[in-house]
Amino acid sequence: MSDDKLGRLAKGSLVSRLFGSGKQPLRLVAVPRDHVLGDRTRGDALLAGRLRLGSAELALVDVDFAGVGTRGPLARELHGFSWLRDLGASASREKGARLAEAIVGRWLIAHGSRPDDAWAPDLWGERILFWTAYAPYILSSRDSGYRSALLNTLARGARHLDANADKAQPGLPRITAWAGALVAALTLQGAQKRLSHAESGLMRALAAAQFEDGGLMTRSPEQQMMLVDRLGLVRAAYFAAKQGLPDALDNAASAALAALHGVTMGDGALSSWQGGNPGNPARLAALIEGCGLRSRPLRQARGWGYQRLSALGTIIVVDAAPPPSQRMAATGCASTLALEISDGIQRLVVNCGGPGAVPTDLSEDLVLALRSTAAHSTLTIGDSNSTAILPDGTLGKGVADVTVDRSEDNDCSRIEASHDGYVKGFSLIHQRRLSLGNDGKEVRGEDRLTPKGRRKIKESAPFAIRFHLAPGVEATITADGMGALLRSSGAPPWNFRCRGAMLQVEESIFIDGYGRMVPTLQLVVVGEVSAIGGEIAWQFRRSS
Repeated sequence: MSDDKLGRLAKGSLVSRLFGSGKQPLRLVAVPRDHVLGDRTRGDALLAGRLRLGSAELALVDVDFAGVGTRGPLARELHGFSWLRDLGASASREKGARLAEAIVGRWLIAHGSRPDDAWAPDLWGERILFWTAYAPYILSSRDSGYRSALLNTLARGARHLDANADKAQPGLPRITAWAGALVAALTLQGAQKRLSHAESGLMRALAAAQFEDGGLMTRSPEQQMMLVDRLGLVRAAYFAAKQGLPDALDNAASAALAALHGVTMGDGALSSWQGGNPGNPARLAALIEGCGLRSRPLRQARGWGYQRLSALGTIIVVDAAPPPSQRMAATGCASTLALEISDGIQRLVVNCGGPGAVPTDLSEDLVLALRSTAAHSTLTIGDSNSTAILPDGTLGKGVADVTVDRSEDNDCSRIEASHDGYVKGFSLIHQRRLSLGNDGKEVRGEDRLTPKGRRKIKESAPFAIRFHLAPGVEATITADGMGALLRSSGAPPWNFRCRGAMLQVEESIFIDGYGRMVPTLQLVVVGEVSAIGGEIAWQFRRSS
């Protein structure tokens, strides 16, 4: 961005006139160090005057915060200032500060004088996390009026959070709000007296949103990654302030990372659950490397619900829990007993996924369809969802009870799980049995439907077991029509076989880490089931 454009963007003297320089500014007593490396590509775009997120872009020259508003992912990205991390990855302090201070100055002019929509507790929490971590980029100015305005506004925001953080939506928004309040108490002059209050608030927010096994009750891997990020920045603030991290907070952070590891596939990106997609593997790797936490993948998750099997490079992740409650997640998915499989860096079986929290060009109808059971690698009966998705997008009745049993021996690891989502409509329980050989070469499965309840099927009902294939995986049906050869560039060939139904190969789609739709294929095992139930066996086996 040119010097004259930066000058028009900053208008630092206007900040001085609006806020004055007579009031003695506060100071930061500690500056946390963010060890998570940002995205240099996004940082370069920022330096060129563009803020990018997903399919959306915002010009920063003469940016009007009031005009941008606070609704939508891109607007919230701008107001939260998490993009400072990407700027820090691309620009030196001197070069980056000119842009960062210009945009902060604009924000102060638009929103610094009085509370408004930009003062939402979760936005203030995120803003404090990144303003303090990147203080060298936003507090290098020689304009004392600007510095005074920024620090005093930050202090007002912290006091605002002390009183309003609990008004944020339960889950990650409330955790973010209290995380910001806590970091302010650790880093801002005179705020240490509020440390205990902020610690208690954050622990309450975590207890209300996080299962005992560390996973968020939204069951969203994308939000889980953000949770780990938030807690990593809080830890950095404790270290910067030379304060001891409470054991309960340290344990919650470690458990959160273990849950995140549990839904990571062999390519280092996330598995696709609850409307999310794999994301950027480099971003996830940078977060795990820089968050300061170390933990092993959570294999058996009761609350979080994602069961993990792994052997010599083969990874399976299974959704073995009901969808999240409407209170915690407005757009949950009917994905119970779906699975994903990867062989090394090559994904084999996936779910279709969704755009997650980034702007997208996908239609509303498609995003809604991507939440259906059929968009996941599991069984459907009568082309219906295991948990109803109502016309307004909320989840209705369906899966309420999920049973899970795991076992391991010298030959393989096993999971046996069932759900009751089809009892009301078809009086059938869906049970899925999985085993992964300890050599990683064989995945055996069985989908069993057993009768339960009074509403019997009169004659029969169609069923389909879908295995959505990752982009780049080619499927060739065998001569007998009961199997397929799966070829890809990233792994040896795999053979698929089924018994008890017929196999078809159909078109499918996959939402990639940028929220874009990619065409792919799916294996579909089809048949009919009667009131007495039935079972279908299948197998994936690596050729070498």
